[in-house]
Amino acid sequence: MVSEKRTQELIRGLQEAVLGFDEEAAVELSKAALEEGVEPYDAIMQGLAVGMDKAGELYDKKEYFVPELLLCSDALYAGLGILQSHVEFAETKAKGQVVIGVVEGDIHDIGKNLVKVMFVAAGWTVHDLGRDVQLSRFTEEQARTGSDIVAISALTTTTMLAMQEAVKIVKARTPGIPVMVGGAPLTWEIATLYRADGYAPNAVGAVLEADRLLKKT
Repeated sequence: MVSEKRTQELIRGLQEAVLGFDEEAAVELSKAALEEGVEPYDAIMQGLAVGMDKAGELYDKKEYFVPELLLCSDALYAGLGILQSHVEFAETKAKGQVVIGVVEGDIHDIGKNLVKVMFVAAGWTVHDLGRDVQLSRFTEEQARTGSDIVAISALTTTTMLAMQEAVKIVKARTPGIPVMVGGAPLTWEIATLYRADGYAPNAVGAVLEADRLLKKT
């Protein structure tokens, strides 16, 4: 049985491998985690995913830029390639499908892309509509795929107004489908005003919030 100290050492190593663009270390540490008995889901979500979330924070602070984020995601996917097939999603970790996209008029998709990476890491099937998405497309894609959740992003204060209309359209078409929102200008208060079912301030939080919403349905 792996000790807690060793588990945390491996998890920190996975975080640092992602932050340091080190694909080789991500692979080796992922193999070590499996061999030594670390829960693969924990290695992914507490290790690789948290490292990617920290990379997103550095991007927000303008310490990392798009090339660095791409290198971080390469390291994350290298580790995922080792770990993901070993994850057994128990009932408490049941995964579903999510439609995700950035609202019409908004071309900023770095945040949405980070959230997508986290969903994939956590075992979700992601239907990515991309950026500048016509509002009706969210509900159309949900109907086409039978997805469990619709996740809508906006990165500017001007385009977040379209988010309220997007939520309204989804709920009019499929009232039982949870809608979650996120993006730099959003808060819980705004999400509640828009009648969204969920909100998350960051990429890791988005997956946790989606898990919560999925269990409620």
